[in-house]
Amino acid sequence: QVQLVESGGGLVQPGGSLRLSCAASGSIFSINAMGWYRQGPGTERELVAVITSAGMTNYADSVKGRFTISRSNAKNTVYLQMNSLKPEDTAVYYCNAAGATMTVAEFDSWGQGTQVTVSS
Repeated sequence: QVQLVESGGGLVQPGGSLRLSCAASGSIFSINAMGWYRQGPGTERELVAVITSAGMTNYADSVKGRFTISRSNAKNTVYLQMNSLKPEDTAVYYCNAAGATMTVAEFDSWGQGTQVTVSS
């Protein structure tokens, strides 16, 4: 079992910043990719950003230049720094991690989600 716990969501005005964190715990041998997804009202869940264990990153076009994903392999934690936030960034943000457990089983786990609301 691998658990992901997110933190850092909240209410922010347009143009503001927030930093999300997601810590993975449990029977972890290795984590390959860690990423952030979001689901806004009436929309499907979409990829926001992903980072590999080697530090390679990929971003949705809508957040390029505004959001930065990073991770601490030592802490099994991924971060999402969100700057210049817009009302359309309002969504529930979910953390995802995929890798292998100590029993050499693959895992693909999701966090419970954290609400980000951008509004004046």
